[in-house]
Amino acid sequence: MTQTFVLGLDGASWELLDPWIEEGRLPNIANLREQGSWATNRSCLPPVTFPNWKCYSSGKNPGKFGVFWFERIDIDNKRVEIPNGADFKTTELWDYLNDAGLSTGVINMPTMYPPREIDGCIVCGGPDAVDGEYRSIADGYTYPAALETDLESRFDYHVHPDPLLSSNEERGAEVEEILDLFDKRFEVATTIAEERDLDFVHMTLFYLNVLQHFFWNDEPTRRAWELVDEWIGEIAGYDDTNLVLMSDHGCGPTHTEFYINEWLADNGYLVKQRTIEDCLTTVGLTRETALTLAKQFGIVGVLERVVPQQIQELVPQSAGVKRGRKLEKIVLDETKAVASGQGPVYLNSAFDVDTVAESLVRDLENTTDDSGRRLFEGVHRATDVYDGPFVEKGPDIIIEQAPGVHINDGLGGGNITTDPDRWAAENTRTGIFVADGQDFESEGHLDEISITDIMPTILSALGVAVPTDVDGEVLSIAGETSGTQSPIQHDSDSGNDHGDEVANRLKQLGYME
Repeated sequence: MTQTFVLGLDGASWELLDPWIEEGRLPNIANLREQGSWATNRSCLPPVTFPNWKCYSSGKNPGKFGVFWFERIDIDNKRVEIPNGADFKTTELWDYLNDAGLSTGVINMPTMYPPREIDGCIVCGGPDAVDGEYRSIADGYTYPAALETDLESRFDYHVHPDPLLSSNEERGAEVEEILDLFDKRFEVATTIAEERDLDFVHMTLFYLNVLQHFFWNDEPTRRAWELVDEWIGEIAGYDDTNLVLMSDHGCGPTHTEFYINEWLADNGYLVKQRTIEDCLTTVGLTRETALTLAKQFGIVGVLERVVPQQIQELVPQSAGVKRGRKLEKIVLDETKAVASGQGPVYLNSAFDVDTVAESLVRDLENTTDDSGRRLFEGVHRATDVYDGPFVEKGPDIIIEQAPGVHINDGLGGGNITTDPDRWAAENTRTGIFVADGQDFESEGHLDEISITDIMPTILSALGVAVPTDVDGEVLSIAGETSGTQSPIQHDSDSGNDHGDEVANRLKQLGYME
C-alpha cells in the first residue's frame, strides 16, 4: 500500500531555505526537489495561519468558508470575535479521502480544534488548541479521545512548548523545547501512520514560523530546519511513499512596523479616547515587562491562576492594546474604519461604506515610509479578493503588506511607523511546495502555484474525484485526472467558547500582541 505524507511547514519560504540548500545544510530537501516537482506556493490574502491552512485543506478562498484572520471585528455590535476550528464552514481533504475509503491522520494542523470524528485520527495543535494564556492544553485535543493518553504515556507528548517562546532574546530553554517538540511530532506521525495503517497523514510544524518570526535565519531557526531535514530524509526513504512538503505562506525579514489604527486615527478615519492603559504605559507597566519578571521569578503559572483574566487584560502591550480592548479605546460611533493586524480593515456601516472605502484605498495606496518607499503591495476591496457565501462576514478592505512590512494593529503607542517591535521576520505570500512519489509525475521546477491547488492535486493523484466547488486546479504532476464530483455537505456544529484562550496564546506569540 502506498502511504502519503504531507508535511505542513508553517511559514516556509525558498528565500529562507535556498541559502542553506546551497550550503549543503538541507540535503534531503535538496534531493526531494531534484527528483520530484517543486514550486513557489502563493497563499490567499492575508498570508496568515488563519485562514491559509484551511485554504490548503479545502481548496477554497476564505469567502467560501467564513474565516479571514485570527479575529473578526463586528463594529455594529461593538465586539471582536475569535474563531476556532468549528467556525470554518467547509469540508476538507480528509473528508473526501475518507469518503473514497482511505484512512487519514491529521497531526497538529491549526484550525482543527476542537477535534472532530474522521476515519482515522486527529491530534490538534497550532495556536487554537489552548487552555489559558500560558498553559498547554491538558486534554480534549485528540480523536479518538483515548489517543491522548497513549501519546502522553509513550511519547511524553504535549501540544505546546513549555516554556513558551515569546521574545527574540529567549535562546535557551524555550528554543530547546520547540526542537524537542518537533522530534515528538515526527515520532508520533510516523508511528501512528505505521501502527494504524493509515493511507494519508498530514502533520504541521506550527512553531517553525514562531522561530522564524523571532529569529529569521539565525541559529535557532537553522537548527530547527536541520532537524526537519533529517526527518524528511527518513520519511523519503520509506518504501511506497508519497511525500509532499508545503507551507501556508512564506516568511521574510522585517524592517518596518506600521501601526494601522494609529494611521487611521491620524488620517481622520478613527477617533480615539483615553483609557487606563495609557496610564499603565506611562509608568512602564506593560505585558512584556510583567512576563519577563514572572519568568525570572518562576511565577508565570501562579499569576495565571490567581490574577483574574479581567486584570490581565488591562496590562497593555508596549505596542498598545488589541482585540476587544482596542474597541474600548475607540469612539466607535464617530469611527469610520478599524483594522486588525496583517491586512484586514472593517468599515462602519453607519457611514457611506463605498465612499469611505474609495477614499481609504486611495490614501493607503499612497502611503510611504520616510524614504518614500511604498508600504503596501496593494490595497483591495474585499469583493475583488474573495468570492463565496461568506464574503459579507469578512473585512471590507484587505491591505497586502510589502516585503519587510508588518502591519500592527496596536492602538495607544502613538507611533505610525517604527523599527520592528517583536518580530525579526513577517509572513509573505510566497511559500513552498514539493511533491515526490509514485503517484506524482516528476516535472522539476514548476511555475508558481496557488495554495488552493494542493488539495485537488492530492485528491486526483490518489485517484479521488475533485469536488466542483474548489477554487484550485489539478496540477499536471497528478497525472491523468480523476474527474469531478459533487461537494460533500459540510456538517456544521456550534463550536466552542475558547475565544479568549486562543487570543491570549496568539498574543504571547506576537500575532495579536
